[in-house]
Amino acid sequence: MAFLDIPNGAYCLVNATVPDCLTSEPVAYRGEGLARADIVIEAGRIARILPAGAATPRDLALVDLDGGLVLPGLVDMHTHLDKGHIWPRKPNPDGTFAGALQSVAEDRMARWSASDVARRMDFALRSAFAHGTVFMRTHIDSIPPQDGISWPVFLEMRERWAGRIALQAVALFGIEAVADDGFLDRIARRVATCGGVLGSVTYMVDGLVDHLDRVFQTAARHGLDLDFHVDETLDPSAHSLRLIAEAALRNRFAGKVVCGHCCSLSTQDADEVERTLDAVAEAGLGIVALPMCNLYLQDRAAGRTPRFRGVTLLHELKARGVPVAVASDNTRDPFYAYGDLDMVEVYAQATRLLHLDHPVGDWIKTVTLTPAEMLGSAEAGRIEEMGAADLLLFRVRDWNELLARPGGERIVLRSGQPIDRTLPDYRELDDLME
Repeated sequence: MAFLDIPNGAYCLVNATVPDCLTSEPVAYRGEGLARADIVIEAGRIARILPAGAATPRDLALVDLDGGLVLPGLVDMHTHLDKGHIWPRKPNPDGTFAGALQSVAEDRMARWSASDVARRMDFALRSAFAHGTVFMRTHIDSIPPQDGISWPVFLEMRERWAGRIALQAVALFGIEAVADDGFLDRIARRVATCGGVLGSVTYMVDGLVDHLDRVFQTAARHGLDLDFHVDETLDPSAHSLRLIAEAALRNRFAGKVVCGHCCSLSTQDADEVERTLDAVAEAGLGIVALPMCNLYLQDRAAGRTPRFRGVTLLHELKARGVPVAVASDNTRDPFYAYGDLDMVEVYAQATRLLHLDHPVGDWIKTVTLTPAEMLGSAEAGRIEEMGAADLLLFRVRDWNELLARPGGERIVLRSGQPIDRTLPDYRELDDLME
């Protein structure tokens, strides 16, 4: 049951609490990075934002939030929609990274038809939509023949979900595959045709520097941005993040570059960390942490309590001016057994795991404005006049209440009207799990 009645026509949200860092309009600052505002909604857009109590229009219906928090629609910039929800039929046998790789490879070869991938993708998107996500980037396993199956499915999903969730896709394959120039150009052409992003998984293999140069040069030829899975290990000798930054500088790459995971940065000595941070900042890379998935996989061994949790150095990166974000990553598959593509859960867990508090400051940008900018959106992740009224309304009134109860009541507005937040039933996928 929704805790507010939202009118069908124009109305004004009064006594709203908004993050000061997500709106450029003058609002009544109240501390902790929060402000009080009245928000006028007309024709599905935010018509005006006023300090709370300032000349609220008398001809509009008033919806009193009583200090309730308002967030913009959320941005999930690193997911794997093609892998999602295979856990019941192919669980990770031991919870390790190696176990995840093997299980997904076996399931992909045996089960990933167009129909299978489409149904699981659509299920995942309905979940994300119900939770309030407006923009997503998904990685697509792209080693042939799977690329010929999954990319057409992605295009179908993007068209089907247009106007609800904006979708981007990244080609995903191991970096050693680029030794075959024919493969790399073929994938780059497919990605360019689909308006996607080129990417790969990087690790310390022979010829890595040459492989990276080939990826950057191919992306430049095809006008593509880049998004890498990087150093998803606690081995301190894994430093492909620095090599990616150096390759971006060496090739004078003009596109956007995002690096995800970067776990080994948390185990390296101070000199290597400083050298890497300098290169990342100079190259203008963006970094996305995937704290829930890394928490699940990293430093796992049977009968042993984990010592290291695999989260990268977001505070240090942010202090250097590097754009940083957090995202969902995998959902109910061998790489992460849990999750539901709920970015409020991701933000709450990231706050606890990465200590994004004391003060909370503007860390809410990691699931809103910053990933939107990294994905090239000029509108998502903001609460601004003339922007779409795609908002999340909460009963909670401040960061502490939200982080203590991230699964509490919320209303999701799309174009100013509440959506049906009923989540899809797992039973819908039972026939795929047989």
